[in-house]
Amino acid sequence: MCAAFISANISECDAGLAMKQGLSLRVSQHLALTPQLQQSIRLLQLSTLELSQEIEQMLDENPFLDKDFEEAPREEFGIDSADTPVRDDDISIEAETESLREMPKLDGGMSEISVDNTASDTEPSVDGIAESWEGDGSVDFSPDDSEWGGDAPASKNNNASDEVADATELARSQESLTAHLHRQALGLRLSETDRAALRFLIENLNDDGYLEDTLRSLAEGLGGDDEEQIEELEHRFQVALHLLQNLDPIGVGARTLAECLTLQLKALNPKGADALQVRDVAIKMCQQPMEMLAKRDFKRLAVLVHDSEANVKVAITLIARLEPKPGRKFADVERNVVVPDVMVTRVGKASATPKFRVALNPDVMPRLRVHDIYANALKGGKGEAHAALQQRLQEARWFIKNIQQRFDTILRVSNAIAERQKNFFIHGELAMRPMVLREIAEELGLHESTISRVTTNKYMNTPFGTFELKYFFGSGLETESGNNASSTAVRALIKQFVASENPKKPLSDNQLSEMLKEQGIECARRTVAKYREALRIAPTTLRKSL
Repeated sequence: MCAAFISANISECDAGLAMKQGLSLRVSQHLALTPQLQQSIRLLQLSTLELSQEIEQMLDENPFLDKDFEEAPREEFGIDSADTPVRDDDISIEAETESLREMPKLDGGMSEISVDNTASDTEPSVDGIAESWEGDGSVDFSPDDSEWGGDAPASKNNNASDEVADATELARSQESLTAHLHRQALGLRLSETDRAALRFLIENLNDDGYLEDTLRSLAEGLGGDDEEQIEELEHRFQVALHLLQNLDPIGVGARTLAECLTLQLKALNPKGADALQVRDVAIKMCQQPMEMLAKRDFKRLAVLVHDSEANVKVAITLIARLEPKPGRKFADVERNVVVPDVMVTRVGKASATPKFRVALNPDVMPRLRVHDIYANALKGGKGEAHAALQQRLQEARWFIKNIQQRFDTILRVSNAIAERQKNFFIHGELAMRPMVLREIAEELGLHESTISRVTTNKYMNTPFGTFELKYFFGSGLETESGNNASSTAVRALIKQFVASENPKKPLSDNQLSEMLKEQGIECARRTVAKYREALRIAPTTLRKSL
């Protein structure tokens, strides 16, 4: 009975499966990037420095790749001279790469662009912008500052030479702040314990010359759980800190900005009762919250320091001349020299229609070739080892081809940029027109992502300086004429307005907005504030002259 029941159920299941049987066909399409295409995209987005590193790595890894110290003909680049045939699946890549391959040859890697002299003849004239009170070490003492004794030399440094070392010259000689301080410490007559404590504090300074950790925390780090030893170390560090703060540059070893400014003020040697009083007022002001100094709240500061508002204004002027970061001049900052990838130069004589030549910088173009000896040695070989070497040979040829495509694409994009921004090369940033990546992409038949890769970390040398290719792209603001003004041109106008303003009555963001409207450019106050901050222009309160 049970067996019959199971048999009946199995029959019903089979019947159900038979009724659900069918045929389905699904078509799917997948885009696979070949290794050659991946390499082409990666090389395209590399900067000049990164490309140089990539080439050096490939030269070390691939024995078939060699430097060509003689200029190689363009027809020898790429896979056209390959001895090994390329597989069909390696050749078939997406349309973006096809457009790169099919682009026309460029004679000598340069082209000429004719420029119509139709833009405004107004030249950008931007002088310096008013300095804020927050001293950056760039504000020089006025000629009548002799009453303050000038820059105070280091006291009690016991240097063998009577001449005070210039921090700028020391920085140029690659001497660090710690080395400069250690050299001064060698001239001090100290016990071994005090000398070790001073050396320890010097090593704990940050790049700006500040001692960020408290003396207590430093002592605890060395003394462990022994409270008596911690107190002894803290006392030693206190003595060493006093010695450190008397070394050059003045202000080094400070724990706070207020202490740093105070040390510099105390080092001044003012001449006259009035100058001495102003210095004392400045010292008292440094003990107040820094926000009040930044806002130049003269009335509140005058009340807190119990002095006149006039002396407070003079004291703020004195504070503005100090160096808030004593170790800044000694900072070993690696300066990356920008090497332009493209050169734009004016050709021909001055005329109504000037011409500009766009050319690749030959100094950044690598000269590579396939090693002829190794390539010829592979002819006629067989076996797995031979196939592996053939693959390496093909990789070398593809690498050269992709590098050539990279520079060809950069030149094409640069030509398109120069054609659209032709007025910039005559009149500067005031003549910049709005432009987006899509415009160049549609003109060249490339994808926007390709244009983005090309314009990132690639630079163009122009008659007005060297700029990143992205600099020539920007949004537009509406004008009364119905056209759009480039945001770059608007920022240039703001710089001009600020440079020509009255220092005693600086222009507010609302006033700048109204002045732009007079030029036919609709720009809201918030937009003006955004552009001003991007230009690192201080607000009205900080630009106001005393």
